[in-house]
Amino acid sequence: MSVAISISNPILLEAKRQFFEEDGKLNVQLLDQVVTLMNQASGEDQRQANTILVELKENPNSWTKVDAILEFSSLPETKYFALQILESVIQTKWKALPVVQRDGIKGFIVQFILKLSETNETAQRNHLLLHKLNLVLVQIVKQDWPKNWPSFISDIVAASKTSDSVCINNMNILRLLSEEVFDFGSQNLTQAKEQHLKTQFCGQFQEVFQLCMTILEKCPAPSMVEATLKTLHRFLSWIPVGYVFETNITQLLSENFLSLEMFRVVTLQCLTEVALINVANTNDYNDKLRLMFCATMKEISQLIPPDADIPTAYKSGSDNDQKFISCLAQFLVAFLKEHANLVEPVERENADLTEYHSYAVETLLNISRVDEVEVFKICLDYWNWLTSELYRLSPFPPPSLIFSQMGGMKDLPRRKLYRIHLSNLRNIMISRMAKPEEVLVVENDQGEVVRELVKDTDSITLYRNMRETLVYLTHLDNKDTELKMTEKLQTQVSGNEFSWKNLNTLCWAVGSISGTMTEEDEKRFLVLVIRDLLGLCEQKRGKDNKAVIASNIMYVVGQYPRFLRAHWKFLKTVINKLFEFMHETHEGVQDMACDTFIKIAMKCKRHFVILQLGETQPFVDDMLENLSGIICDLTPPQVHVFYEAMGHIINAQTDSSLQDPLIEKLMRLPNTVWDEIVQHAGSNVDVLKEPEALRSVLNILKTNVAACKSIGMAFVAQLSKIYQDTLSMYKILSENVSSAVADNGEDILKNPVIKLMRGVKREILILLSTWVAQSDDPKGVLEDFVPPLFDAVLFDYQKNVAAAREPKVLSLLSIIVCQLHELISSEVPRILTAVFECTLNMINKDLEAFPEHRTNFFALLLSLSQECFPVFLAMPSEQLQYIIDAVVWAFQHSMRNVAEIGLDILKDMLAKVAILPEEQSQTFYKEFYMQILQHVLAVVADSSQVQVAGLTYYAEVLCALFRAAEFSIKISLNDQNPQQSNIDFIYMQISTIFMQHFTNLTQDQIRVTIKGFFSFNTDVTQMRNHLRDFLVQIKEFNGEDTSDLFLEEREQEIQAAQAKKRQVPGMINPNELNDEEEMK
Repeated sequence: MSVAISISNPILLEAKRQFFEEDGKLNVQLLDQVVTLMNQASGEDQRQANTILVELKENPNSWTKVDAILEFSSLPETKYFALQILESVIQTKWKALPVVQRDGIKGFIVQFILKLSETNETAQRNHLLLHKLNLVLVQIVKQDWPKNWPSFISDIVAASKTSDSVCINNMNILRLLSEEVFDFGSQNLTQAKEQHLKTQFCGQFQEVFQLCMTILEKCPAPSMVEATLKTLHRFLSWIPVGYVFETNITQLLSENFLSLEMFRVVTLQCLTEVALINVANTNDYNDKLRLMFCATMKEISQLIPPDADIPTAYKSGSDNDQKFISCLAQFLVAFLKEHANLVEPVERENADLTEYHSYAVETLLNISRVDEVEVFKICLDYWNWLTSELYRLSPFPPPSLIFSQMGGMKDLPRRKLYRIHLSNLRNIMISRMAKPEEVLVVENDQGEVVRELVKDTDSITLYRNMRETLVYLTHLDNKDTELKMTEKLQTQVSGNEFSWKNLNTLCWAVGSISGTMTEEDEKRFLVLVIRDLLGLCEQKRGKDNKAVIASNIMYVVGQYPRFLRAHWKFLKTVINKLFEFMHETHEGVQDMACDTFIKIAMKCKRHFVILQLGETQPFVDDMLENLSGIICDLTPPQVHVFYEAMGHIINAQTDSSLQDPLIEKLMRLPNTVWDEIVQHAGSNVDVLKEPEALRSVLNILKTNVAACKSIGMAFVAQLSKIYQDTLSMYKILSENVSSAVADNGEDILKNPVIKLMRGVKREILILLSTWVAQSDDPKGVLEDFVPPLFDAVLFDYQKNVAAAREPKVLSLLSIIVCQLHELISSEVPRILTAVFECTLNMINKDLEAFPEHRTNFFALLLSLSQECFPVFLAMPSEQLQYIIDAVVWAFQHSMRNVAEIGLDILKDMLAKVAILPEEQSQTFYKEFYMQILQHVLAVVADSSQVQVAGLTYYAEVLCALFRAAEFSIKISLNDQNPQQSNIDFIYMQISTIFMQHFTNLTQDQIRVTIKGFFSFNTDVTQMRNHLRDFLVQIKEFNGEDTSDLFLEEREQEIQAAQAKKRQVPGMINPNELNDEEEMK
């Protein structure tokens, strides 16, 4: 091998010469120097050093130098590098090495580990290197145990008795092995091997468990106990339950180690794993769990008294203290959720149990006050579960109890048990309520009130969980919830606890319980809240204070549409108040007003278009008459939100004779400006080159899009007025862009005016897409809408330079195809002529350029396949070949969405072909089946590529392909030997390809793999697992002994799957049945 770079550094030159041109011993000192350059140098020297190390690592013989490197190198980094080389060989070529070499490597690694773990000092000094050695040993164990190293468990247990430091390291090895087999086994082991190792570990666990118990009972050294507890923590999730509940391990854990600081965290982690074990309803096991809970709570109560201030302790505590509180929360949540019936003193009288259960719930409440969101999320998981459980005991309390003081709780013992706890929880939930996504005015880190620009998804998820919990809490006792909220509101009004944070959380909580009370209670409560908030707004001085209060008022009223619908005067007052806020220039208030308006418009739209009692006309007419006055201070994006809201209201008017005038009034303002610009452009087309005119047009189009989005099909009344002018403008702007590119080259596309022109074109396409997507008159669209559109758009797309083509053209075409279904079939050839070849030429040079065109192009092909597949079939063979090639190109992409669309097209095609008449389907199979299969298998066999769309996608496609081969394809695929069955032919073809490409696979592996493809073709889950096994196997070289591949077992599974499939009536081709089978 040679390094393909020019090297100037003398150390690197010498390394290149010695490492790659001489066949002598490796110069370890020189390697140390190269590694040092790699870690400490920069620029070209570092890059060249990295290249040399990569090539050395890839050298097939480099692993033979690992022992020398480990023995003579003075750098830990170099030794680590050597172990990486060895680990790679073990993972991929171990079985192909001679037994003598394997035993030599194994012995060397074991001795090296024993040497480094001989004393605590050497183990500490070399802890990173020792950890890597342990990982390498675990890789060997996965390959050799149990067949070639049956005594591994006995060996490691025996070695653990020689010294404390060796025992500690062996515990680490066992923990790593447990993780590799039980946590990560599915990533790098075949199903059979993974199951076999799990069974083996469970079968030989007695010795390991005995060692752990001895250490925990005798406590020889703190570090050894800690290592044992950490290893036990990994074991507890999978060991047979008898080891947990038929020994004294739960007693040891709950009574002996919680009082000692260094063991607290890991002990709680172990106890949490025990709490999560799913045990049958066995009294002995239940007693053990109950005793473990009581003992644990007794120990914890000595560490954390009932009156302890946990939030303060957490804030001032060390990292270990904080981790302890977090782990305690995890234990309490796990135990109280999984085993509530064992410790709730509802049906049994037990003073200790009552005390410990109450202490556990109160402690969890205290932890819920900790000012750390991740800790709170742990607690919230339990509160959400508990309140849901208690609500479901009696979801709808009898009418006689609805207005009782306890809201239907008092007769249910379990609810009574938690009554006081839940009252405390309400305070916590209200004071900690998370921010909902609707609120845009927030306090930033600098204490300033600003508009929220980024929606925090974590915060939204937290809000939804808290909202759900607070809804349950309100159903359980609405009076208490109302009391807590009104008390907190009074502290805001009085000023005792006024702060933006407190007011925000309170109002978010108030808004979150909409719909939980009776209408009468909700009315009384909401009127009180709004009155106090309006009073607070009048009382407080300063624009920032008023902005926060206004934001909260808008949020609260927007959350109660039921109340607004029932009280027209209040609704009208709220809307007028929102219109006032639309003139408030403080940052974020206008946004909030517009967002609240659209939310109310969507929920109460009908009430604006009917004549309300005491009114002279529907309120929508009032709004439209005062339109310019309402929106005069809004920014263009805010105007678009307003127009969308008005569109929802107008959509509620179903009488077209009344609806069309409303649309005309709504669009009068933008239409006036539009008509002026069109008129000027008619006399002087250069108007459409002026930035101001282009910005106005863009804004008008966005306004139309906003209204169209919510008005829907009825927007045709407006669209028909501007449609021809819109298309004319599209053509003019297209010509302007094209001539600019012709005169100045593609760089002109970066010019601001050209960008504006393209922006207008794009918005025109968005407007047309928005309307077509909501149209319910496909025939009308085809006859009146499509012809002028295609004249304007398709020719422009085809003739334009690649960089100037609008990707929205492709998405508009997709929408038209989806809406018009087979009616558009006659236009498909025209569509493909205009966009297929020119777009493909843009995207077939690489896998990344023009990402939006790429995605939209394949989405268009998917639409055509789903809606107009007969058009594809009617194409000449060479044209259909181009379509197939494009689909193959799609699923070969590394862009996930493109690869998924490609596979969706292929699945759709295969499903449609399978139900075609034979004269059509067999022609398709004959032409395209084998090439599609080979391309799919090529991607499937690439472990990096197959992960792009995921194994399930490819499993579905493989099921469809191999199902077709078994049940649908009647025509011979083998031209040379038509007598050969298709299944045999496909088997031979795949077998030949696999043998050529995967020289590491044996014939037996290939045979079992291909048979599995056929046998699992009706079960996607089994096909996915089979595919995963295949991907694991193609990474490894095997020697003569292939017993650990468990091919016989796998073959039996495959035969069983095939037999099960054949039992389905009609699954077997009648021609394959013999007379005896037919008689049965």
